[in-house]
Amino acid sequence: MADNYQYPLDLGWTPQEMATVVRMWNALEQAYEGGIDREDLLARYRAFKEVVPSKMEEKQLGNAFEKASGYQLYGTIKKAKNSESKKIMMP
Repeated sequence: MADNYQYPLDLGWTPQEMATVVRMWNALEQAYEGGIDREDLLARYRAFKEVVPSKMEEKQLGNAFEKASGYQLYGTIKKAKNSESKKIMMP
């Protein structure tokens, strides 16, 4: 993981929308850096999808975040959706 990186954001978003997306990136960091409550992660993802409803834009943002941080959006959400565990921890 890179120590200092910028979150991928769209400058056309409102401050509230940016905060929602930043909370999603924070959740991914938590999943990789010690774990996050599964329901909290999925709730943040649902809010993220209200800001970024397009699958293409989600993929672009997720790829940009993964390139910057090493943390994968798609794999983390897939694991959370398919898991019965209360806590999601990524390797």
